[in-house]
Amino acid sequence: MQFSESWLRTFVNPSLSSEELSHLLTMAGLEVEEMSPVAPAFEKVVVGQVLTKDKHPDADRLNVLTVDVGQAEPLNIVCGAGNVTVGMKAPCALVGAKLPGIEIKQAKVRGVASFGMMCSEKELGLAEQSDGLMVLAADAVVGQSIREHLDLDDRLITLKLTPNRSDCLSLNGIAREVAALTGASLHSVPQASIKQAGGQSREVKLTAAAACPRYTGRVISGVNAKAVTPAWMVRRLQRCGLRSISALVDVTNYVLLELGQPLHAFDLNKLDGDIEVRFARGGEQLKLLNEQTVELQEDMLVIADGNGPVALAGVMGGADSAVGEATSDIFLESAFFVPNVIVGKSRLLGFGSDSAYRFERGVDFAATQAALDRATQLIIDICGGQAGTVTEVLGELPKRLPVKLRTSRVHRVLGVALQADAIAPILSKLGMVFQQKGDEFSVTPPSYRFDISIEEDLIEEVARVHGYENIQPVPIQARMSILPQVEAQRPLARLRQAMVLRDYQETINYAFVEAAWERDLCGNAAPIALKNPIASQMSVMRSSLLGGLLAALRANLARRHPRVRLFEIGGCFTAEAGSYEQHERLAGLAYGGAVSEQWGEPARSVDFFDVKGDVEALFAPRKLGFQAASHPASHPGRSARILLDGRPVGWIGELHPQWQQQNDLPQAVVWFEIELAALTQGTVPHLAVISRFPPVRRDLAVLVDEGMSVQVLLDAMQAEKVPGVAELDLFDVYRGKGVEQGKKSLAFRVLLQDTQKTLTDNEIEEKVARLVAVMLNQGAQLRA
Repeated sequence: MQFSESWLRTFVNPSLSSEELSHLLTMAGLEVEEMSPVAPAFEKVVVGQVLTKDKHPDADRLNVLTVDVGQAEPLNIVCGAGNVTVGMKAPCALVGAKLPGIEIKQAKVRGVASFGMMCSEKELGLAEQSDGLMVLAADAVVGQSIREHLDLDDRLITLKLTPNRSDCLSLNGIAREVAALTGASLHSVPQASIKQAGGQSREVKLTAAAACPRYTGRVISGVNAKAVTPAWMVRRLQRCGLRSISALVDVTNYVLLELGQPLHAFDLNKLDGDIEVRFARGGEQLKLLNEQTVELQEDMLVIADGNGPVALAGVMGGADSAVGEATSDIFLESAFFVPNVIVGKSRLLGFGSDSAYRFERGVDFAATQAALDRATQLIIDICGGQAGTVTEVLGELPKRLPVKLRTSRVHRVLGVALQADAIAPILSKLGMVFQQKGDEFSVTPPSYRFDISIEEDLIEEVARVHGYENIQPVPIQARMSILPQVEAQRPLARLRQAMVLRDYQETINYAFVEAAWERDLCGNAAPIALKNPIASQMSVMRSSLLGGLLAALRANLARRHPRVRLFEIGGCFTAEAGSYEQHERLAGLAYGGAVSEQWGEPARSVDFFDVKGDVEALFAPRKLGFQAASHPASHPGRSARILLDGRPVGWIGELHPQWQQQNDLPQAVVWFEIELAALTQGTVPHLAVISRFPPVRRDLAVLVDEGMSVQVLLDAMQAEKVPGVAELDLFDVYRGKGVEQGKKSLAFRVLLQDTQKTLTDNEIEEKVARLVAVMLNQGAQLRA
C-alpha cells in the first residue's frame, strides 16, 4: 500500500516528523517498507507565465520568451521547448537554481541573453521522460514556489501490510490507526450531501445473496465524460501508484484509495434491462477491461444484465459496458462481496486487480453506501450530471460476534499488568464497542475489522496501542535445577566430531527423494508418496540416506573433487502396519583415495575394510559383529550386516556395479548406514585392575572352509569366556601354496594375562587348548 504523506495528514496530522511517523506505524505492526521524497531537492523554481514569444534571430528551433515570475520586471529567457505558448504557465528556474545535475546561470544563447530556464518534468526530476514544458494549471499563482504549488516536499510511504489488515488498505483506515496511536484528531471524509433528482434507476436482483449480501447502485445522468480530472486528484492518484485514465474512472479509483471501497461505473446505455448478481453459468464468456476474454466457471460471481455477464464481481468490469468519452449516463455500483467467493479468482485468470485484492481480504460492509455517495458527489462536482435514487438490495450481512477479553489473560500473555481502566480507552480508540463487567470485557469488533475473532486478537490490539516499546523486557524467573546427564547417552555433537576426525564432511539433504532411488537402492517398491510434491523428482519420502549421499557425491565429482567422504544424520520414513514410522540414522560413504594424495603414503583406493574401520571407531570401545548379507544397493559379495550384541543395527557394503555405472562413477563407492539409537547408546567407564604381570602371546592358525565366517569363530571363542584371555583378534588370512583349494588359513592372536600372578606354562597351555577345542568344534583344523 503506497500513499502520500501529505494526503494522510489531511485526515490526521500528529505532531510527528516523517521519520517518527514511519517508526510509529512500523512498531504498531504496519511495517513501513519504504519512505521516499516525491521529488529530488532543488530550489529557486517558481511558477512562471509566458507573456511573449519571439523567434530567436539565429536559431530556428529556439524562442525568446518574456516570462512573468512575480518580480518587478519579466525575465528574458531562451527556450527550445516545442509546446511553449503565450499565456501558458510552467515552472521557471531562476538564476542560481540548482536542479538535478545542473545549476542555472545567466548565459548567452546564440548571442541572446537568458536569465533562467523554463522546465520540463524531466529537468525537475519528476519523470524519466517528457515531451516539453510541464504545463501548470491556469489558477497557479505566478511567482509561487513550484515546490509549494505542487506539494513537492511530500513523501511517499509504502506499507508492507499483513493479509489480515485489510482495513488499512485505504487512507481513511491508516488515519484511524494513526489517530488511535497518537491521540490526534481524526478528520474523516465529509459526508456527501446528494441532491437526488429522481429520474432513471435500475432494479437489482440478488440471486446469489449469500455471496453478495449488500449491493447498492445509482444512476447518474447527464455527465460530461470528457471533463478533465482536477490536478490535485491526478497528483494523489499518481503518488499512490495509479495513473489517471478519465474523470469517471479516476473518481472510482480515488474513492478506492480514500475509503477502501472498490466501485465500478457502467455505461447505462450499454446495459440491457435490470442488474442481476448471480454465479456464472456453463459456457458463458466475458471480455474484461484488460481486453482479456475469459471462460467463466460456475463458482465465479458475475454482475449480469439481460444479455449476460457485464462484470466479474469483485475483480474487474467488462469491456462492453465500460464508460468512454461518449458516455452520458452511468450506473455506479458499490457492493460488498464475501471474501471467500472472490479469493483466488484473479490469480486463476492470471492477473490481479486492486478491487480483488481488497475484496479477498474484506471491505467495510457498513460503508458501502457512504462510498457510493462520496463518489457520486465527486462525479457531479467534476463531470456534472444529476443523481438518481439509490437502489439497495440486502441479504444477510456478516455478524460481528462479541469476543471476550480478560485482563488476567492480557497480563499473562504480555507480561504487563494493565488494569481494566487502562484497557478500556485503548478499545475505545480502536472503535471497538464493548461492555465491561469487572475485569472482563465483551468486545464487538467494528465492521471493518475482519481480523478480530478470538481473545488473542484483542490482546494484540492492546499491545500495539500500548506500544511494544513500552513493554519492558523482564528476566525470566523460575526455579531451575541441573538435570542429571546420562553418561551412557552419547550426544550427536560427539558423533559428528568423531566423523569429522575420520575425515568425513557432513551434508544435509531433502527427505523428499526420487521414487527410482527407493526402488533401486532400497528395494522399496511402495514408498510413502507425497500428496503435493514440490518437484517431480522429490515425490516420495526416503527410507534410506544413501540416495542423498550419492547425489552429493556426484555434485562433488562434477566439481573435480577426486576424494570424497560424506556423512549425514537424518530421518528415514517407512509405512509399517498402516502407520508411518520415522527412524533416525547415520550414513556415510567414501570414494577415491584411502588417504589424501601425499609423498609418504602409496596411493590406493578406499576399500571395504577402510570404511569398516571407521564404523568400528564409531562404536569403540564396544565390539561389533559383521554378517555377510545381500542388500539391493550393494555388491553381492561385498555386503554385510552390522551387528551389535548380536542384533542387526545397520549395513555396510560396496555399491553395486550396476548403480555405480548408472551414476557414472569410475571407482567403487563404499557406504554404510546405522541406526542412530545404537550409536547414541554409549558405555559407562568402569574401574579395572591393571596387571603388573607380563602378558603372554600365542598365535593360533587354523584351516577352515572358504565359506566360513571369521566372526563365527571369534564369537564362539569369546562365548567360551576363558579366564585370563585379555585380547583375541584375527591378524592374518592366507590362501595359496600349502593351503588346499576351497580352504583358507586364519591366524588369531591370543593375549593371556592374569592380574594376580604370572601364568605358568601348564595354565597357558590349558587355556589355549580350550580355545582350540572351540574352533575344532566349529569345523576348523589346526595347522601344523
